[in-house]
Amino acid sequence: MDAPLNVDPVATHDDNEIVHWLTNGTRDERFIDNIFAELCIRLQQAGIPVKRASLHLLIHHPQWLGARIMWADGMREAEIARVDYDVRERSEYIGSPANEIHDGATEVRENLERDASLGRKHAVYDEMRAKGLTDYVAWPVYHTLGKRHLVTFATDRPGGFDDAHIAGLLKLLPTLALVSEIRMKNRLARTLLETYVGSHAGELILAGATRRGSGTTVRAAIMICDLRDFTKISDNWPRDDVIDLLNGYFDAMSEPIARHGGEILKFIGDGLLAIFPLSEPKACANLLHAVSEARQAMTALNESNSETGRAPLNYGIGVHVGDVMYGNIGSRARLDFTVIGPAVNMASRLETLTKQLGRPVLLSRAFADSVESDFNLERVGEYPVRGFNDPIEIFAYND
Repeated sequence: MDAPLNVDPVATHDDNEIVHWLTNGTRDERFIDNIFAELCIRLQQAGIPVKRASLHLLIHHPQWLGARIMWADGMREAEIARVDYDVRERSEYIGSPANEIHDGATEVRENLERDASLGRKHAVYDEMRAKGLTDYVAWPVYHTLGKRHLVTFATDRPGGFDDAHIAGLLKLLPTLALVSEIRMKNRLARTLLETYVGSHAGELILAGATRRGSGTTVRAAIMICDLRDFTKISDNWPRDDVIDLLNGYFDAMSEPIARHGGEILKFIGDGLLAIFPLSEPKACANLLHAVSEARQAMTALNESNSETGRAPLNYGIGVHVGDVMYGNIGSRARLDFTVIGPAVNMASRLETLTKQLGRPVLLSRAFADSVESDFNLERVGEYPVRGFNDPIEIFAYND
């Protein structure tokens, strides 16, 4: 029979206090990195000589596979690093403790005091030895439905962690799993909303704006962009090429919009709808700065595409300013958080006119009046617009 663990009853009492704190004292803390940093400090105060710790979470973000939360002795806040999707092909992952845990190991323990030639071979162990650490342990953190994440602890105590230290750390894992999963779910909900409806709409939905018909009137600059000849492209090009082409186009358009304070409300096939709320005094100017940068990005994209034999992408942008109804519209069970109203229709009609007039960016008179002195605008003339009684005075933006 194995000898019983050498468990210090005082340490056990402190462990209970930490479990109680994790369960009841973190309710008002939104972020798991703050909780993890305080956990490590409390472990030290309880006599568990943690010198370095990390929490690795699979977050399923559109751009990142996961996040690594790192804490070291003396830090009041943990550091967060994003982990790319291709990390599993890189040397920093292959053969690492994370690799072992994700492959099914239930514990990775490494004595860092012994001869390095006798232990596991990976750069992370060499790095820890160089920092004077003596012992390292990694365990899976189990979330519901079989999701496995990872937590690690290391110490510089001569002889490493003793049995009581390991027992105390293990005792915390189920509670840490629950606390981290709650924050993960909250973050995932926020990420999904930001990904699919935008950050501002996501905040409103999380705040409870989920009832059909709920919404508000917002005065905003509206931008609608659409690709030209996309039907021909999608009919004649391989599927993967079409998707890659669309992603490149949306990157070129979207990143400047976000950078200048706009919000993309939806992608519609090969088009997008974005608004710049006039609560920001320079919203209209910001929209045109975004358009300028997007056009530069599209020029670079077309040059890159031409090197692989792809035809250049052409597009049209319609811009207007006015009041829009911003809120929930749809069926009883399936809603869309979007904007509607005559101002949106006008931006759409102007985008359509870019084909007829051969101008890639057309602005309404109402929008031009707010920026004309600061930008190179050209009056194109007055044109009838479907759905509106009077001809509309239109300007082209020649950045």
